[in-house]
Amino acid sequence: MAEIKRIEVDDFWADSTIIEAGDYIFVGYCMGNEGKSIDEQIHGAIDVLKKRLKMVGLTLESVVKMDCLFKNIEDLNSLSAVLKERFAGKYPTRKAYTTDFIRSGILFQIDAIAYKNS
Repeated sequence: MAEIKRIEVDDFWADSTIIEAGDYIFVGYCMGNEGKSIDEQIHGAIDVLKKRLKMVGLTLESVVKMDCLFKNIEDLNSLSAVLKERFAGKYPTRKAYTTDFIRSGILFQIDAIAYKNS
C-alpha cells in the first residue's frame, strides 16, 4: 500500500484537512466568508477547496464527492446556482446535511473527495 500523506495538519484541532491516500484526496473543513450571506459562504468554501486541491496539483474538476453541511437546510436552494458557476458542468456527487456549527456565523461547509490519477 502506498504511503498515506497528511498534507495539511492542524495540531490544535488534531485533524488533517488534506490527506492523500493512493489515488484519492480527502479534503475536510472547507469554509470561508464566515458571517456573510449563504451565497458568499458557498463561494468561500469552494475557494478554500480549490486552494487545498491546488496543493496536491488538482483542480475542482477532480472532485468526485462532496458533503455539503448547512446550518439551515432551506439554504440548499442557493447551492445549485453556485455549483453551476464554479464546476462548469463537471459536477461531483453530493449530499446535503444540516448541522450545528461551533460558531454562529458559519452557515456552510464542504468536505470533499477528489480523484488523482497517478
